[in-house]
Amino acid sequence: MTDQPPVVNTRPTASRKGRAIRRFRVSVVGGETWAQPAERCAIGSHPSNDLVINDGTVSRFHCELVIAGSAVRVRDLGSRNGTFADQIQLTDAMIPGGTVLRLGNSEARIDVDAGHAELASSDRSAFGSMIGESAVMREVFSQLERVAASDATVLTEGETGTGKEGVAEAIHEASQRARGPFVVIDCSAIPANLLESELFGHEAGAFTGATDRRIGAFEQASGGTLFLDEIGELPMELQPKLLRALESREIRRVGGRNTVHCDLRIISATNRDLRAEVNRGTFRADLYFRLAVVKIVLPPLRERSGDIPLLVRHLLHKIKAAPHVISDLTSPEFLAALSAAKWPGNVRELRNHLEQCVVFGERRLPNTPAIPHPATTVDPSLPYEVARRQAIDAFERDYVVTLLARTEGNVSVAARDAGLNRAYLHRLLRRHGVR
Repeated sequence: MTDQPPVVNTRPTASRKGRAIRRFRVSVVGGETWAQPAERCAIGSHPSNDLVINDGTVSRFHCELVIAGSAVRVRDLGSRNGTFADQIQLTDAMIPGGTVLRLGNSEARIDVDAGHAELASSDRSAFGSMIGESAVMREVFSQLERVAASDATVLTEGETGTGKEGVAEAIHEASQRARGPFVVIDCSAIPANLLESELFGHEAGAFTGATDRRIGAFEQASGGTLFLDEIGELPMELQPKLLRALESREIRRVGGRNTVHCDLRIISATNRDLRAEVNRGTFRADLYFRLAVVKIVLPPLRERSGDIPLLVRHLLHKIKAAPHVISDLTSPEFLAALSAAKWPGNVRELRNHLEQCVVFGERRLPNTPAIPHPATTVDPSLPYEVARRQAIDAFERDYVVTLLARTEGNVSVAARDAGLNRAYLHRLLRRHGVR
Protein backbone atom coordinates (compact mmCIF):
# COMPACT_ATOMS: atom_id res chain seq x y z
CA MET A 1 0.00 0.00 0.00
CA THR A 2 1.16 3.51 -0.70
CA ASP A 3 1.41 6.06 2.07
CA GLN A 4 0.30 8.85 -0.23
CA PRO A 5 -3.18 10.30 0.35
CA PRO A 6 -5.86 8.93 -1.95
CA VAL A 7 -6.34 10.89 -5.14
CA VAL A 8 -9.87 12.14 -5.63
CA ASN A 9 -11.34 14.11 -8.48
CA THR A 10 -12.49 17.45 -7.09
CA ARG A 11 -12.82 19.43 -10.30
CA PRO A 12 -16.23 20.79 -11.28
CA THR A 13 -17.52 18.99 -14.33
CA ALA A 14 -20.70 18.64 -16.29
CA SER A 15 -23.17 16.15 -14.88
CA ARG A 16 -22.98 12.67 -16.39
CA LYS A 17 -25.44 9.85 -16.74
CA GLY A 18 -26.39 8.56 -13.33
CA ARG A 19 -28.39 5.91 -11.57
CA ALA A 20 -31.44 4.66 -13.46
CA ILE A 21 -34.68 4.45 -11.49
CA ARG A 22 -38.14 3.22 -12.42
CA ARG A 23 -40.65 5.94 -13.17
CA PHE A 24 -43.76 6.00 -10.99
CA ARG A 25 -47.01 7.95 -10.98
CA VAL A 26 -49.34 9.11 -8.23
CA SER A 27 -52.91 9.81 -9.32
CA VAL A 28 -55.37 11.37 -6.88
CA VAL A 29 -58.83 9.97 -7.49
CA GLY A 30 -60.79 12.87 -8.97
CA GLY A 31 -57.76 15.15 -8.77
CA GLU A 32 -54.21 15.81 -9.96
CA THR A 33 -51.52 13.37 -11.14
CA TRP A 34 -47.82 13.56 -10.31
CA ALA A 35 -45.47 11.87 -12.83
CA GLN A 36 -42.08 13.53 -12.55
CA PRO A 37 -38.80 11.69 -13.35
CA ALA A 38 -37.76 11.80 -9.68
CA GLU A 39 -36.96 9.39 -6.87
CA ARG A 40 -39.26 10.98 -4.26
CA CYS A 41 -42.74 12.42 -4.09
CA ALA A 42 -44.02 14.26 -1.01
CA ILE A 43 -47.79 14.43 -0.60
CA GLY A 44 -49.81 16.79 1.59
CA SER A 45 -51.99 19.87 1.70
CA HIS A 46 -49.10 22.35 2.08
CA PRO A 47 -48.12 24.04 -1.21
CA SER A 48 -44.46 23.01 -0.86
CA ASN A 49 -45.31 19.34 -1.48
CA ASP A 50 -44.66 17.68 -4.82
CA LEU A 51 -48.31 16.64 -4.98
CA VAL A 52 -50.76 18.96 -3.24
CA ILE A 53 -54.15 17.61 -2.13
CA ASN A 54 -56.62 20.31 -1.12
CA ASP A 55 -58.45 18.27 1.49
CA GLY A 56 -58.84 19.34 5.12
CA THR A 57 -58.43 15.72 6.26
CA VAL A 58 -54.98 15.49 4.60
CA SER A 59 -52.12 16.73 6.80
CA ARG A 60 -49.86 19.54 5.64
CA PHE A 61 -47.08 16.99 5.13
CA HIS A 62 -48.89 13.67 4.97
CA CYS A 63 -46.53 11.07 3.53
CA GLU A 64 -43.52 10.57 1.28
CA LEU A 65 -43.10 8.01 -1.50
CA VAL A 66 -39.69 6.75 -2.67
CA ILE A 67 -39.17 4.41 -5.62
CA ALA A 68 -37.18 1.31 -4.62
CA GLY A 69 -36.65 -1.06 -7.55
CA SER A 70 -40.06 -2.07 -8.83
CA ALA A 71 -41.80 -1.22 -5.52
CA VAL A 72 -42.51 2.03 -3.69
CA ARG A 73 -41.61 2.81 -0.10
CA VAL A 74 -44.37 4.68 1.75
CA ARG A 75 -43.43 6.65 4.85
CA ASP A 76 -46.12 8.40 6.86
CA LEU A 77 -44.93 11.74 8.25
CA GLY A 78 -46.94 11.66 11.44
CA SER A 79 -50.14 12.60 9.66
CA ARG A 80 -53.26 13.35 11.68
CA ASN A 81 -55.50 10.76 9.98
CA GLY A 82 -52.90 8.21 8.90
CA THR A 83 -51.97 6.55 5.61
CA PHE A 84 -53.85 3.34 4.76
CA ALA A 85 -53.77 0.58 2.13
CA ASP A 86 -56.58 -2.02 2.20
CA GLN A 87 -57.58 -0.94 5.71
CA ILE A 88 -54.01 -1.45 6.94
CA GLN A 89 -52.34 1.60 8.44
CA LEU A 90 -48.85 2.19 7.06
CA THR A 91 -46.04 3.96 8.88
CA ASP A 92 -43.07 2.75 6.82
CA ALA A 93 -43.79 0.02 4.28
CA MET A 94 -43.09 -1.24 0.76
CA ILE A 95 -46.04 -1.46 -1.63
CA PRO A 96 -46.35 -2.75 -5.20
CA GLY A 97 -47.56 -0.76 -8.17
CA GLY A 98 -51.34 -0.60 -8.45
CA THR A 99 -51.85 0.03 -4.72
CA VAL A 100 -54.45 2.62 -3.74
CA LEU A 101 -53.59 4.66 -0.66
CA ARG A 102 -56.17 6.36 1.51
CA LEU A 103 -55.09 9.70 2.98
CA GLY A 104 -57.86 11.17 5.10
CA ASN A 105 -60.91 11.32 2.83
CA SER A 106 -58.79 11.23 -0.35
CA GLU A 107 -57.44 8.30 -2.34
CA ALA A 108 -54.32 8.10 -4.51
CA ARG A 109 -53.30 5.28 -6.83
CA ILE A 110 -49.59 4.41 -7.12
CA ASP A 111 -48.40 2.99 -10.45
CA VAL A 112 -44.86 1.90 -11.33
CA ASP A 113 -44.14 2.35 -15.02
CA ALA A 114 -41.98 0.16 -17.24
CA GLY A 115 -39.82 3.12 -18.26
CA HIS A 116 -36.76 4.43 -16.45
CA ALA A 117 -35.41 7.87 -15.53
CA GLU A 118 -31.78 8.78 -14.93
CA LEU A 119 -30.77 10.90 -11.95
CA ALA A 120 -28.18 13.62 -12.51
CA SER A 121 -24.71 12.54 -11.41
CA SER A 122 -21.38 14.33 -11.08
CA ASP A 123 -17.99 13.10 -12.23
CA ARG A 124 -16.52 14.15 -8.90
CA SER A 125 -15.45 11.75 -6.17
CA ALA A 126 -15.16 14.61 -3.66
CA PHE A 127 -16.81 17.93 -2.95
CA GLY A 128 -15.06 19.91 -0.22
CA SER A 129 -14.55 17.49 2.67
CA MET A 130 -17.24 15.12 1.35
CA ILE A 131 -15.77 11.92 -0.14
CA GLY A 132 -17.51 9.23 -2.17
CA GLU A 133 -17.58 7.35 -5.45
CA SER A 134 -20.97 5.66 -5.03
CA ALA A 135 -23.84 6.59 -7.32
CA VAL A 136 -25.83 8.13 -4.49
CA MET A 137 -22.94 10.40 -3.44
CA ARG A 138 -22.28 11.47 -7.02
CA GLU A 139 -25.94 12.49 -7.14
CA VAL A 140 -25.40 14.57 -3.98
CA PHE A 141 -22.30 16.16 -5.57
CA SER A 142 -24.36 17.03 -8.64
CA GLN A 143 -26.85 18.82 -6.39
CA LEU A 144 -24.06 20.62 -4.54
CA GLU A 145 -22.53 21.87 -7.80
CA ARG A 146 -25.80 23.49 -8.80
CA VAL A 147 -26.63 24.79 -5.33
CA ALA A 148 -23.20 26.38 -4.83
CA ALA A 149 -23.66 28.38 -8.02
CA SER A 150 -26.81 29.97 -6.59
CA ASP A 151 -27.56 31.93 -3.44
CA ALA A 152 -30.57 29.82 -2.43
CA THR A 153 -31.39 28.94 1.18
CA VAL A 154 -30.56 25.27 1.81
CA LEU A 155 -31.83 22.68 4.29
CA THR A 156 -29.60 19.61 4.74
CA GLU A 157 -31.17 16.51 6.26
CA GLY A 158 -29.46 13.32 7.34
CA GLU A 159 -28.71 11.05 10.24
CA THR A 160 -26.16 12.04 12.87
CA GLY A 161 -22.63 11.71 11.55
CA THR A 162 -23.43 11.86 7.82
CA GLY A 163 -21.52 15.12 7.30
CA LYS A 164 -24.13 17.89 7.26
CA GLU A 165 -21.68 20.58 8.41
CA GLY A 166 -19.24 19.39 5.74
CA VAL A 167 -21.95 20.00 3.14
CA ALA A 168 -22.52 23.54 4.42
CA GLU A 169 -18.80 24.33 4.34
CA ALA A 170 -18.44 22.81 0.87
CA ILE A 171 -21.31 24.92 -0.50
CA HIS A 172 -19.80 28.05 1.06
CA GLU A 173 -16.29 27.37 -0.26
CA ALA A 174 -17.57 26.70 -3.79
CA SER A 175 -19.85 29.76 -3.86
CA GLN A 176 -19.28 33.40 -4.69
CA ARG A 177 -19.35 34.04 -0.92
CA ALA A 178 -16.22 31.96 -0.31
CA ARG A 179 -14.16 35.00 0.72
CA GLY A 180 -16.78 35.99 3.28
CA PRO A 181 -17.19 34.53 6.77
CA PHE A 182 -18.60 31.08 7.51
CA VAL A 183 -20.40 31.32 10.87
CA VAL A 184 -21.77 28.29 12.73
CA ILE A 185 -24.55 28.32 15.34
CA ASP A 186 -25.48 25.02 16.99
CA CYS A 187 -29.09 25.50 18.06
CA SER A 188 -28.87 22.46 20.37
CA ALA A 189 -25.81 23.66 22.29
CA ILE A 190 -26.99 27.13 23.34
CA PRO A 191 -29.55 27.67 26.13
CA ALA A 192 -32.87 28.95 24.79
CA ASN A 193 -32.63 32.19 26.78
CA LEU A 194 -29.27 33.03 25.15
CA LEU A 195 -29.98 31.87 21.61
CA GLU A 196 -31.72 35.07 20.49
CA SER A 197 -28.67 37.11 21.51
CA GLU A 198 -26.36 34.63 19.75
CA LEU A 199 -28.36 34.98 16.54
CA PHE A 200 -29.24 38.67 16.50
CA GLY A 201 -26.88 40.27 19.05
CA HIS A 202 -27.85 42.68 21.82
CA GLU A 203 -27.35 46.25 22.92
CA ALA A 204 -25.62 47.22 26.15
CA GLY A 205 -28.09 47.08 29.03
CA ALA A 206 -30.59 44.92 27.13
CA PHE A 207 -30.70 42.47 30.04
CA THR A 208 -28.84 41.70 33.23
CA GLY A 209 -25.21 41.05 32.42
CA ALA A 210 -25.32 42.72 29.00
CA THR A 211 -22.62 45.29 29.79
CA ASP A 212 -21.49 45.74 26.18
CA ARG A 213 -23.03 45.60 22.72
CA ARG A 214 -22.77 42.17 21.14
CA ILE A 215 -22.81 41.49 17.41
CA GLY A 216 -24.83 38.38 16.64
CA ALA A 217 -24.30 35.63 14.10
CA PHE A 218 -26.46 37.28 11.42
CA GLU A 219 -24.26 40.37 11.38
CA GLN A 220 -21.05 38.35 11.72
CA ALA A 221 -22.00 36.29 8.67
CA SER A 222 -22.88 39.28 6.49
CA GLY A 223 -21.12 38.85 3.16
CA GLY A 224 -20.81 35.13 3.77
CA THR A 225 -22.78 32.13 5.04
CA LEU A 226 -24.59 31.38 8.30
CA PHE A 227 -24.92 27.67 9.13
CA LEU A 228 -27.68 26.84 11.60
CA ASP A 229 -27.01 23.34 12.86
CA GLU A 230 -29.73 21.26 14.56
CA ILE A 231 -32.36 23.77 13.45
CA GLY A 232 -35.06 21.39 14.70
CA GLU A 233 -34.03 22.34 18.26
CA LEU A 234 -34.94 26.01 17.73
CA PRO A 235 -37.46 27.05 20.43
CA MET A 236 -40.96 27.87 19.21
CA GLU A 237 -40.77 31.42 20.59
CA LEU A 238 -37.75 32.18 18.39
CA GLN A 239 -39.15 30.71 15.19
CA PRO A 240 -41.23 33.81 14.18
CA LYS A 241 -38.17 36.04 14.68
CA LEU A 242 -35.99 33.78 12.54
CA LEU A 243 -38.73 33.69 9.89
CA ARG A 244 -38.82 37.50 9.74
CA ALA A 245 -35.03 37.65 9.47
CA LEU A 246 -35.08 35.12 6.62
CA GLU A 247 -37.75 37.01 4.72
CA SER A 248 -36.32 40.51 5.12
CA ARG A 249 -32.61 39.80 5.72
CA GLU A 250 -32.91 42.39 8.48
CA ILE A 251 -32.52 41.90 12.22
CA ARG A 252 -32.96 43.96 15.35
CA ARG A 253 -30.54 43.40 18.20
CA VAL A 254 -32.09 42.49 21.56
CA GLY A 255 -32.84 45.78 23.27
CA GLY A 256 -32.27 47.74 20.06
CA ARG A 257 -34.59 49.98 18.09
CA ASN A 258 -32.95 50.10 14.68
CA THR A 259 -32.94 47.35 12.08
CA VAL A 260 -29.68 46.11 10.60
CA HIS A 261 -29.51 44.77 7.03
CA CYS A 262 -27.53 41.52 6.68
CA ASP A 263 -26.35 40.21 3.31
CA LEU A 264 -25.90 36.50 3.94
CA ARG A 265 -26.83 33.03 2.83
CA ILE A 266 -28.57 30.66 5.25
CA ILE A 267 -27.83 26.92 5.34
CA SER A 268 -29.47 24.83 8.03
CA ALA A 269 -29.26 21.19 9.03
CA THR A 270 -31.24 18.68 11.05
CA ASN A 271 -31.29 14.96 11.79
CA ARG A 272 -35.08 15.13 12.14
CA ASP A 273 -37.76 15.23 9.47
CA LEU A 274 -39.08 18.75 10.00
CA ARG A 275 -42.24 17.93 8.06
CA ALA A 276 -43.20 15.52 10.85
CA GLU A 277 -42.36 18.24 13.38
CA VAL A 278 -44.71 20.58 11.51
CA ASN A 279 -47.49 18.00 11.79
CA ARG A 280 -46.81 17.68 15.54
CA GLY A 281 -46.99 21.45 15.95
CA THR A 282 -43.40 21.83 17.20
CA PHE A 283 -42.10 23.56 14.05
CA ARG A 284 -43.75 26.29 12.01
CA ALA A 285 -44.82 25.34 8.49
CA ASP A 286 -43.97 28.79 7.09
CA LEU A 287 -40.46 28.64 8.59
CA TYR A 288 -39.91 25.17 7.12
CA PHE A 289 -41.04 26.51 3.74
CA ARG A 290 -38.47 29.34 3.93
CA LEU A 291 -35.64 27.07 5.10
CA ALA A 292 -36.23 24.27 2.57
CA VAL A 293 -36.03 26.30 -0.63
CA VAL A 294 -33.49 23.64 -1.66
CA LYS A 295 -33.34 20.39 0.31
CA ILE A 296 -30.36 18.04 0.27
CA VAL A 297 -30.75 14.60 1.85
CA LEU A 298 -27.51 12.87 2.83
CA PRO A 299 -27.52 9.06 2.66
CA PRO A 300 -26.46 7.01 5.70
CA LEU A 301 -23.18 5.14 5.40
CA ARG A 302 -24.97 1.77 5.25
CA GLU A 303 -26.50 2.86 1.92
CA ARG A 304 -23.09 3.59 0.40
CA SER A 305 -20.87 0.90 1.90
CA GLY A 306 -18.89 0.80 -1.36
CA ASP A 307 -17.38 4.15 -0.33
CA ILE A 308 -15.86 2.72 2.86
CA PRO A 309 -12.44 1.74 1.39
CA LEU A 310 -12.00 5.26 -0.01
CA LEU A 311 -13.24 6.83 3.23
CA VAL A 312 -10.93 4.68 5.36
CA ARG A 313 -7.84 5.76 3.43
CA HIS A 314 -8.94 9.39 3.50
CA LEU A 315 -9.67 9.35 7.24
CA LEU A 316 -6.43 7.57 8.14
CA HIS A 317 -4.42 10.21 6.30
CA LYS A 318 -6.49 12.93 7.94
CA ILE A 319 -5.71 11.63 11.44
CA LYS A 320 -2.04 11.33 10.40
CA ALA A 321 -1.69 7.58 10.88
CA ALA A 322 1.79 6.18 10.19
CA PRO A 323 2.34 4.53 6.76
CA HIS A 324 2.66 1.02 8.22
CA VAL A 325 -0.58 1.53 10.19
CA ILE A 326 -2.39 2.68 7.04
CA SER A 327 -1.12 -0.39 5.23
CA ASP A 328 -2.38 -2.65 8.03
CA LEU A 329 -5.81 -0.98 8.34
CA THR A 330 -6.46 -1.00 4.59
CA SER A 331 -5.88 -4.72 4.08
CA PRO A 332 -8.63 -6.27 1.91
CA GLU A 333 -9.99 -8.49 4.68
CA PHE A 334 -10.22 -5.62 7.19
CA LEU A 335 -11.88 -3.30 4.65
CA ALA A 336 -14.39 -6.07 3.91
CA ALA A 337 -15.21 -6.34 7.63
CA LEU A 338 -15.66 -2.58 7.89
CA SER A 339 -17.86 -2.53 4.78
CA ALA A 340 -20.15 -5.21 6.21
CA ALA A 341 -20.87 -3.26 9.42
CA LYS A 342 -24.03 -1.12 9.87
CA TRP A 343 -22.36 2.05 11.29
CA PRO A 344 -25.41 3.69 12.96
CA GLY A 345 -23.18 6.70 13.74
CA ASN A 346 -22.18 6.89 10.06
CA VAL A 347 -18.90 8.52 8.97
CA ARG A 348 -18.32 10.02 12.43
CA GLU A 349 -18.52 6.56 14.01
CA LEU A 350 -16.20 5.12 11.34
CA ARG A 351 -13.62 7.81 12.07
CA ASN A 352 -13.84 7.21 15.83
CA HIS A 353 -13.38 3.48 15.25
CA LEU A 354 -10.30 4.06 13.08
CA GLU A 355 -8.80 6.38 15.70
CA GLN A 356 -9.24 3.65 18.31
CA CYS A 357 -7.50 1.18 16.00
CA VAL A 358 -4.60 3.63 15.56
CA VAL A 359 -4.31 4.43 19.28
CA PHE A 360 -4.44 0.79 20.40
CA GLY A 361 -2.35 -0.51 17.47
CA GLU A 362 -4.79 -3.23 16.47
CA ARG A 363 -7.32 -4.08 13.79
CA ARG A 364 -10.46 -3.98 15.91
CA LEU A 365 -13.56 -5.40 14.28
CA PRO A 366 -16.65 -3.17 14.35
CA ASN A 367 -18.82 -3.49 17.49
CA THR A 368 -15.93 -5.09 19.40
CA PRO A 369 -15.18 -3.51 22.79
CA ALA A 370 -11.75 -1.97 23.00
CA ILE A 371 -9.08 -4.09 24.70
CA PRO A 372 -7.93 -2.05 27.68
CA HIS A 373 -4.38 -0.82 27.50
CA PRO A 374 -3.42 0.48 30.95
CA ALA A 375 -1.83 3.90 30.73
CA THR A 376 -1.90 4.61 34.46
CA THR A 377 -1.16 2.67 37.61
CA VAL A 378 -4.22 0.78 38.83
CA ASP A 379 -5.07 1.09 42.54
CA PRO A 380 -6.72 -2.24 43.50
CA SER A 381 -7.76 -0.84 46.86
CA LEU A 382 -10.41 1.27 45.10
CA PRO A 383 -13.79 -0.16 44.15
CA TYR A 384 -13.93 -1.14 40.49
CA GLU A 385 -16.40 1.57 39.44
CA VAL A 386 -14.38 4.30 41.18
CA ALA A 387 -11.12 3.15 39.54
CA ARG A 388 -12.85 2.86 36.16
CA ARG A 389 -14.35 6.35 36.42
CA GLN A 390 -10.98 7.82 37.37
CA ALA A 391 -9.32 6.19 34.36
CA ILE A 392 -12.03 7.42 32.00
CA ASP A 393 -11.88 10.93 33.45
CA ALA A 394 -8.10 11.01 33.03
CA PHE A 395 -8.36 9.86 29.43
CA GLU A 396 -11.13 12.33 28.57
CA ARG A 397 -9.28 15.29 30.07
CA ASP A 398 -5.97 14.40 28.39
CA TYR A 399 -7.77 13.89 25.08
CA VAL A 400 -9.67 17.19 25.03
CA VAL A 401 -6.65 19.19 26.27
CA THR A 402 -4.46 17.73 23.51
CA LEU A 403 -7.26 18.15 20.95
CA LEU A 404 -7.74 21.84 21.77
CA ALA A 405 -4.00 22.47 21.76
CA ARG A 406 -3.80 21.01 18.26
CA THR A 407 -6.62 23.25 17.00
CA GLU A 408 -5.39 26.34 18.89
CA GLY A 409 -8.56 26.44 20.99
CA ASN A 410 -11.03 26.36 18.08
CA VAL A 411 -13.86 24.21 19.46
CA SER A 412 -15.71 23.88 16.14
CA VAL A 413 -12.58 22.60 14.37
CA ALA A 414 -11.76 20.36 17.34
CA ALA A 415 -15.22 18.80 17.31
CA ARG A 416 -15.03 18.21 13.56
CA ASP A 417 -11.54 16.67 13.77
CA ALA A 418 -12.57 14.40 16.64
CA GLY A 419 -15.83 13.37 14.99
CA LEU A 420 -17.78 14.71 17.97
CA ASN A 421 -20.93 16.77 18.22
CA ARG A 422 -19.97 20.27 19.35
CA ALA A 423 -22.52 20.19 22.16
CA TYR A 424 -20.98 16.97 23.51
CA LEU A 425 -17.47 18.42 23.29
CA HIS A 426 -18.65 21.50 25.20
CA ARG A 427 -20.03 19.19 27.90
CA LEU A 428 -16.68 17.38 28.14
CA LEU A 429 -14.85 20.70 28.47
CA ARG A 430 -17.17 21.86 31.24
CA ARG A 431 -16.99 18.50 33.03
CA HIS A 432 -13.21 18.62 33.21
CA GLY A 433 -12.85 22.35 33.78
CA VAL A 434 -11.01 22.94 30.50
CA ARG A 435 -11.23 26.47 29.08
